[in-house]
Amino acid sequence: MRVLAGKWLLFAGLLALCAVASAQTATKPKPKSKPLVVNKYCHAPGSFCFTFPLSWSVLGPVFDGNGVLIAPPQAKQERESWDTVTAALVIPPPQSSADAVTIDQVIEQAVARVREGGQGFETLERQRRRVDGKPAQLVKLRYVEMTSGREWIESLVFIEGPDAEIYSMVLKSAPASMARLEPQFWHILNSWTLPEVEPTVSGTDSEAPAAASPAAPASPSESEPAKASTAPKS
Repeated sequence: MRVLAGKWLLFAGLLALCAVASAQTATKPKPKSKPLVVNKYCHAPGSFCFTFPLSWSVLGPVFDGNGVLIAPPQAKQERESWDTVTAALVIPPPQSSADAVTIDQVIEQAVARVREGGQGFETLERQRRRVDGKPAQLVKLRYVEMTSGREWIESLVFIEGPDAEIYSMVLKSAPASMARLEPQFWHILNSWTLPEVEPTVSGTDSEAPAAASPAAPASPSESEPAKASTAPKS
């Protein structure tokens, strides 16, 4: 009986030690993550804006001035092999509804172009998203570039604007860099926005209905177009 009682006391002691260790582990404070220091880029007044890591660089305009190319630091590599992010207006607002292009059609065209210049083509992912509250789609491709033999992974996101225009945000990365760059790309994408434009009020004072009492002063605008950053011209 004494031996049995001793075993129960030993078992109870072990349980108590485990409880103490568990409590200490649960209450241990988590290390605070450092805030990400970023730059803000606006392509033009009233056009798209986004933020990107401070260590990245703006390489210059693309798509006939309708977009911009940015990249993380990678000085030891040739420019042709750099990992990059491209942000652009790829489809301008259509003149009529008959000229409108859907995101699905843009993705089909983009995939067809990649197939033409690559081999070992593979679609890794496709999903619907929302960016800045607007409908968007992601397609992720993997291929080997025929001209250079380099392997690439591209995450292409297309965003539909309020006037049926379509914007793109594309990460082009070597497979070895994807795990490191993809979280930064999602940060850039989640920061993408179109500045809201205040509607203009037309008419004269004579057209306005008479007020029964003095009107309250209008509140100041809460969202003004961001000032455009200066990017090198092509």
